[in-house]
Amino acid sequence: MGHIVPRAGRSVAFMSPEIRELFDAALAVHGHAYAPYSNFRVGAAIRTDTGRIFAAGNVENAAYPQGACAEAGAVCAMASAGERRIVEVLVVCDGEGLSTCCGGCRQRLREFAAGSVPIHCAGPEGVRATFTLEQLLPESFGPENLVGF
Repeated sequence: MGHIVPRAGRSVAFMSPEIRELFDAALAVHGHAYAPYSNFRVGAAIRTDTGRIFAAGNVENAAYPQGACAEAGAVCAMASAGERRIVEVLVVCDGEGLSTCCGGCRQRLREFAAGSVPIHCAGPEGVRATFTLEQLLPESFGPENLVGF
């Protein structure tokens, strides 16, 4: 189970500089997310093993299946820049409840991240909980499963 941070727990003022940097990047794109149908804005930021940060917001579409998750956009930007290893993720979501990455995005992250990679789930006020990718996607299928094929 993930480590749930009390609601007033890890506010922006109490984040480490590394988490704050991810939070600021995710919050910035969260504000630009395009969510006219659900009004559920999401911003995601990922840090690579070289220290670079890539961020994206969700983009909805009137033809619902054509929308894009924030995490997918950040992964696409990362891969397009030639980066291949994710070492940390932070996602900012609207709403009062705890929101984690959807199943499809968990699998997208898994392509470039080890099971031990922390995924911070946040609201606009700060981090609400932190999980590892393995906790969110146990016994996952990844690139190593295809070695030798």
